[in-house]
Amino acid sequence: MLLLVIFCPIVAAIVIMAGAPARKTALVASVLTLAITLLLLASFQGPQRDFQHLTSFSLSPEWHLSFTTGVDGLSMVMVLLAAIVTMAAVWFTGEIDRHENAFYACLLLISGGAIGAFASIDLFFFYAFHELALIPTFLLIGIWGSGNRTAAAWKITIYLAIGSFILLIGLILLYQSVPVESRSFDIRALKAAAALGQVSADAQRHIYLLLLIGFGILISLFPFHTWAPEAYASAPAPAAMLHAGVLKKFGLYGLLRLAIPLLPDGARHWTNLLVVLLLGNIIYVGLVTIAQKRLDWMLGYSSVMHMGYVFLGIASANILGVTGATVLMFAHGLSIALLFAIAGELRRRTGTLVLDDLGGLGKVMPFAGLAFGLGAFAAIGLPGFANFAAEVMIFFGAFKNGWEMERFHLFQIATVFGLWGVVISAVYMLRAYRKAFMGTLAARWKDLVDLRPGLRVPVTLLVGAALCYGFFPQSFVRIIAPAFRPYLSAGR
Repeated sequence: MLLLVIFCPIVAAIVIMAGAPARKTALVASVLTLAITLLLLASFQGPQRDFQHLTSFSLSPEWHLSFTTGVDGLSMVMVLLAAIVTMAAVWFTGEIDRHENAFYACLLLISGGAIGAFASIDLFFFYAFHELALIPTFLLIGIWGSGNRTAAAWKITIYLAIGSFILLIGLILLYQSVPVESRSFDIRALKAAAALGQVSADAQRHIYLLLLIGFGILISLFPFHTWAPEAYASAPAPAAMLHAGVLKKFGLYGLLRLAIPLLPDGARHWTNLLVVLLLGNIIYVGLVTIAQKRLDWMLGYSSVMHMGYVFLGIASANILGVTGATVLMFAHGLSIALLFAIAGELRRRTGTLVLDDLGGLGKVMPFAGLAFGLGAFAAIGLPGFANFAAEVMIFFGAFKNGWEMERFHLFQIATVFGLWGVVISAVYMLRAYRKAFMGTLAARWKDLVDLRPGLRVPVTLLVGAALCYGFFPQSFVRIIAPAFRPYLSAGR
């Protein structure tokens, strides 16, 4: 079933490029992918620490290279996120004026690449699937984007190419740091070697820094974040949904999958640096977000800001904080996908996303206003949404990290600043909601129509998932936590 989830979008993309009806084929593929993913989740045995639904094909025995896939609690959550957002993005796409088949094929390739990266246990394919997903991202922005799309496409290409190159160097050094007799591309074998102390502390420090910078650029870690807001503002809404909601989580997933379990000494050595940088995401980028005058740029910067919370959970290095980081990756993917979807519909109907040009749209588009409001409430961590449960775990996990210290610890200081970040996010999200949907309706917007019934299906899916795991976060915690228990403590 896992192979079907990975290759269903990729095969559908090939079929569409061969001439099949684009929208129908993409919708069938996305619905089928989500259905199989839900079957995988239903059959997933939560308390187990090992990978499940394993499949392996040996490709090069002398290099110990094989196409190996499987899911544990961490990757299961990420695959579920990719399946949900893929279906919503395809559903929101609608008709494309030019090169429709290529547009839908690019969306499905991003989805297939992201799912393949999350499900790969082999280091080579972990990297290769992500690169497969990056290529159509550049095309979607450069060909179908808006505004200064060419500059945005080149900027994201340069930034992410540099990040991928640095990441590749780190992965090669990680492979070579293991003794020859233990070398393998299999992540499980690398974990076993690391557990035996076969990766020296000095090597860990150098490799972790490379992985942090490489993954950090892909995630938009401060100060490598400037590509993200411009790219998301210029991208078509479905592309922004998939990249901000799913593909950007690859870097966070990589830190959780590789950096923390394989390089614990390196992670400990660079903890202070990571905490300082993530505060840049939360505080500096948060204040920049308040200053934005356009809805699309505001959403782009807010996505960058919320990555700081995930980094805080990862840096906490205990099960509570890291589990919260994983849940927030899922929750943020849902909420930002919903917000970009509604923003895309507003741009399509009004031709502008300047906040001062909008206003009162809730009177003619009540469902869109409700959907955007729910997405905004989720993004700022309102109780009842999965974002709230995740942020509570992150804050408690990070504060716990320094609990036994006599003085006020760096993590406790970072947690206090992180709580102020919640206030900042509430300011810019509620202000954007008020400016766009409340107030006086301009005469030129009186003929606008609300979201048609068909578009309410993906909205319901995204909101329903955020509420479901917000009211029942334990359903995620019980399958995520066992994946981290072998190498993380419950708290320090």
